[in-house]
Amino acid sequence: MRGLSVSDAAAIVGGELHGSDNSDSEILGVAIDSRKVEAGFMFAALKGERVDGHDYMNKAFELGAACCIAERVPENVTGTVIVVPNVAAALKTLAEHYRKRFDIPVIGIAGSVGKTTAKEMVASVLSRKYNVLKTEKNLNNELGVPLTIFRIEPEHEVAVIEMGISDFGEMSRLAKMVRPTMAVYTLIGHAHLERLHDRSGVLKAKTEMLDYMPDDSTLFLNGDDDLLSTLDCRQRKVLYGTCANADVKAENICSDRLNELSCDIVSGERRIHVTVPSYGSHMVYAALEGAAVGIEMGLTDDEISADIAAYETVGRRANVIDTGYITLVDDCYNANPDSVMCAIDSLKTINGRKVCILGDMLEMGENKEELHTQVGRYASDNGVDLLLTVGELSRYTCTAAEEISSLHFETNAELISKLPELIKKGDTVLVKASHSMKFDEISEALKLLK
Repeated sequence: MRGLSVSDAAAIVGGELHGSDNSDSEILGVAIDSRKVEAGFMFAALKGERVDGHDYMNKAFELGAACCIAERVPENVTGTVIVVPNVAAALKTLAEHYRKRFDIPVIGIAGSVGKTTAKEMVASVLSRKYNVLKTEKNLNNELGVPLTIFRIEPEHEVAVIEMGISDFGEMSRLAKMVRPTMAVYTLIGHAHLERLHDRSGVLKAKTEMLDYMPDDSTLFLNGDDDLLSTLDCRQRKVLYGTCANADVKAENICSDRLNELSCDIVSGERRIHVTVPSYGSHMVYAALEGAAVGIEMGLTDDEISADIAAYETVGRRANVIDTGYITLVDDCYNANPDSVMCAIDSLKTINGRKVCILGDMLEMGENKEELHTQVGRYASDNGVDLLLTVGELSRYTCTAAEEISSLHFETNAELISKLPELIKKGDTVLVKASHSMKFDEISEALKLLK
């Protein structure tokens, strides 16, 4: 963060300055966690359910904070404080203002599944030619997006910003800050249905972004998605996928190894052979997203091919681990019906016994039982040899898998205790559930099997 003083920030958010006179100091960054404050940073004293940032303002000043932005000034706090009615709202206002200082391509990434993968792939492709800022980890919500925007520096040539939502209106608030000049839409699936109701609701909520994009901006849309392929909008559309009318199309897809696939990407007269060093047939779409944006941004075929090959997975998203006893597919960061069925598809080319350990998919709305049932039937019909489930809703998944061996457990600990009996040497084991199911415990236990 550059070019913004404490007094500038106070004026932008309509705050009142209190404490020591540090108004001319430049703000070098923003933190919402006092442990991450560095010299010259602004510390945002957010009040959460468990922790109140106002209790950590002195710690922030001890670490060199230029100022704090807060809703009150606690006793014994003597540093410079910008007092505002609502810290979260003030951060959004400040981020919106700061974004306007940069006339660079800003690529918004949205969709029900595959956002982080798309973000990483697009950033990987563009980083060879451009100085790219990208969202760190999964900071894609109304607190994370401002922090990403504040990290833009004058030397950055492109920003790739992941934008995650779970309700109507959220995308509008994110897009008002981000103001994308391009957008990648991955898939409209069955996620956050408690609030968004159905796929049409998901589409409506996620395309709120378009109201904050200029007429000459470009949308990269998954042409294999029935809702995205028929989207009516004023922006230029580039369809990617395997469909006949895709502008950027994947052909000759080959996936004979669990952690690698290859294909030809065709766009007009261009044909780019790419190899993706990652698990899952869905990675074809990530390669297409990276290639489509790379073509738009002027990269050569060789640059696109090399950068897709350099892609690396993030966190617990589809990591393939050879433990020496089994092949573990650790994909327990999140789950919805679309991503789970896609993960099951990716096991089809693998020889040997295939085991799926699945947990509850949360925020599925009033049809949650039926959606879990569909996943169980899909596992039964698509080559899974053994299905193990944990969770109240996953009982429906287990019951629906009538044609294969399946067992349900009440807790992670109960399942973990049975792993030595159930898992055999040479098995390929997929672990997938919503993040709050804490299936990382199961993945760690699987790594210890001998």
